[in-house]
Amino acid sequence: MSRPLTLRSADAGDMTWIHELRHRVYAEELGQHAPNSEGRLVDGLDGDNVYLVAARGADRVGFVSVTPPWAGRYGLDKYLTRAELPLLDEADVFEVRLLTVEPQARTGAAGALLMYAALRWIASRGGRRVVAMGRSDLVDMYRAAGLRPVGRTVRSGAVDFEVLTAEVTELSRCAAGQHAATLTRLAVCVDWRLDAPFASGPDGCEHGGASFTAIGADFRTLERRHEVITADVLDAWFPPAPGAHAVLTEDAGWIARTSPPTGAEGLLAELAAVRGLPAETLTAGSGSSDLIFRAFGRWLTPSSRVLLMDPGYGEYAHVTERVIGCRVDRLRLRREDGWRIDPVRLAAVVADGSYDLVVVVNPNNPTGRHAPAAELAAVIAAAPARTRWWIDEAYLGYVGPAESLASFAARDPRVVVCTSMSKTYALSGVRAAYLVAEPGTAAELRRWTPPWAVSLPAQLAAVAALRDPAYYAGRLQRTHELRARLAAHLAAVDASVTVEESVANFVTLTLPPGGPSAAALVAECRPHGVYLRDLSPLSSAYEGRTVRVAVRDTGENARIVDAYRAALDALRTRVGTLSTIGAAR
Repeated sequence: MSRPLTLRSADAGDMTWIHELRHRVYAEELGQHAPNSEGRLVDGLDGDNVYLVAARGADRVGFVSVTPPWAGRYGLDKYLTRAELPLLDEADVFEVRLLTVEPQARTGAAGALLMYAALRWIASRGGRRVVAMGRSDLVDMYRAAGLRPVGRTVRSGAVDFEVLTAEVTELSRCAAGQHAATLTRLAVCVDWRLDAPFASGPDGCEHGGASFTAIGADFRTLERRHEVITADVLDAWFPPAPGAHAVLTEDAGWIARTSPPTGAEGLLAELAAVRGLPAETLTAGSGSSDLIFRAFGRWLTPSSRVLLMDPGYGEYAHVTERVIGCRVDRLRLRREDGWRIDPVRLAAVVADGSYDLVVVVNPNNPTGRHAPAAELAAVIAAAPARTRWWIDEAYLGYVGPAESLASFAARDPRVVVCTSMSKTYALSGVRAAYLVAEPGTAAELRRWTPPWAVSLPAQLAAVAALRDPAYYAGRLQRTHELRARLAAHLAAVDASVTVEESVANFVTLTLPPGGPSAAALVAECRPHGVYLRDLSPLSSAYEGRTVRVAVRDTGENARIVDAYRAALDALRTRVGTLSTIGAAR
């Protein structure tokens, strides 16, 4: 039996072999470059490329390079101007180049696995489009993988290349569908060492919650919850209000067997009283995702055009792009601007009235920034009448009710405000949420709400929680204190890592360029029972380097800091430096 094929990121020791293999193939075999006396071919992008290597034991058999958008340049820039190939100016474009396999391995699985490895690495870093140069004589192979020529041919030495491109979602769909049997067969015989999962999630939407795999999704080992720190999801660190706890436990048998009020009438009445809103402007749901799917499914079609903030909550991209198939554009938020939503930029982007829907998560998850309500309201008021706005205020409780646009939404038919009770009311498990819209819009959504959409435990707990604002005010203030202390303790571990506080219940860690990937840090913390969230799949703006850490209580925060320190020490020891993905640069 042959040894398994290993897929891994290149390290510094691989680069000499990569340069020598390039020379043997592209200079001596294909005549693409002139041979040289050193027998090595370097690439001008070696300092920016990420190289993935296939090997059998100690024998390397092939590699592929990926040039990420944060490099600021591509190999194709040598052949075509941006005017000739404008897709290179789009965000989230990753270039795949130099797929090279040793002659004796070309009839095996190495080439296909390297192409697939590049796709998974790109998807794990928030890539949305791939561009590549493929030899013209092999274009059918690339077509079979899902790539399509753009109509541009370039010549390098004696070799013609087609410029190819595809959306990452399409390539992933092709791999999971057309090539599913091949991937299933390869999965059992490949030693996958990349810091990207071999396969995407079943629905293609990247969420937190991997910590439940350690607890046990079959619920047979729930005692493990005391050992695992679930800092990869933003559930509250504190329990719900005493009244909510009491109503859930005092007669659990009756609650479990009894059908709830059909339309959550009591919950809607309580929300109307607490928020000072007409009851006819409210619609209840089983969590915000329920409301998102229900509303967007009614309003949008594949011909709809949607604007999302980037980085932003991944559910919105999933529903609009993958479920409905809308045309989705993104307003890129900038690290150098503190991730803030610039109202001038936003107003300019929506001014032509081409968008059917604009989604703003405020405060934003995962950036943790809040756009002042007055600024956002001014942009919406001046925006074209045909554009609908969806404002997600799941984390607004951490800022304050005065910053809500709910009263605006109750009057303006263009605006809907969605609010989850999961995060600030500590009710993630029971699933309760609501939206605010002008009465006609709210009534339409209520008509499309199935009966008993919100469970009796959720209705009872939500009503009890709404009746105890003092309890939650104290818990939210304590969250701010815990967050500040956690950020300070994390920052003290390593000055090369940027620690940023959000306005909500999390902080972010951004590792230095050339240091370990976010995925590597997350994986290294898990043996300590600490689960963090790699933000890389949400946006290429994170460059594969940013981790989100949910605020927990004092004891758990201390364990998070200890695990983080141990993880960095282990990564340093493993490679002799704070470099994993950057070691080949």
